[in-house]
Amino acid sequence: METRDELLAATVGRYWVSSRPERGRILDEFAATTGYHRKHAMRLLRDRSRERSPSRARRRLYDDRVRAALVVLWEASDRICGKRLKALLPILMPAMERHGHLDLEAEVRTSLLDMSAATIDRALQDVRRGAKGRSRRRNSAVPGVRRSVPIRTFSDWDDPAPGFCEADLVLHCGTVTSGSFVQTLVLTDIATGWTECAPLLVREQTVLTEVLTALREAMPFPLLGFDTDNWRNPPRRGKR
Repeated sequence: METRDELLAATVGRYWVSSRPERGRILDEFAATTGYHRKHAMRLLRDRSRERSPSRARRRLYDDRVRAALVVLWEASDRICGKRLKALLPILMPAMERHGHLDLEAEVRTSLLDMSAATIDRALQDVRRGAKGRSRRRNSAVPGVRRSVPIRTFSDWDDPAPGFCEADLVLHCGTVTSGSFVQTLVLTDIATGWTECAPLLVREQTVLTEVLTALREAMPFPLLGFDTDNWRNPPRRGKR
């Protein structure tokens, strides 16, 4: 076996730089000398060829300036995921520059807009790992609900007609979520920006249904779609 390995090491370099017809002759000689099956001999020579071929280092497309700006934008967006941040960057960057929170070079701005959602997530891996606070608890899967309730982000809207609304609850509790406090149901139409607000004294299904019914009657167009925020996040302690 040692002799075969030595012969393989001596042959692989010549096999890799030879033309196709010459490789066939080298392969036949190597198989006849070692007693290997021709397919096995070919596999050995090709594997060793890949080991000997110089590996190309992955070129770093985004430098530290781009990564630093990305972290600032990620923090400003409340640490959302790469897919949502990708859709938000064309709006968020000009707003932060306009208010003096960022001063980006043209090259950095272009690089940020060119980044894919997967690249954004990879670039933020270390920052997420070192971020303060606990990581979010993963909820158990609910296949039935996922099949019946479609989930999408604001980037998935494609020029909808008036009547498709985003909804959210705003908690008027300051920094403490325990005890009783008023909440506001905010309903915003995607197409027109029309917004309706209504207070909720308690977070209860019957009250929420009544308030939503009143908001539907107050809207100038019928309610065609009702999208809430991420329902998979567990409620904080003391928020019920």
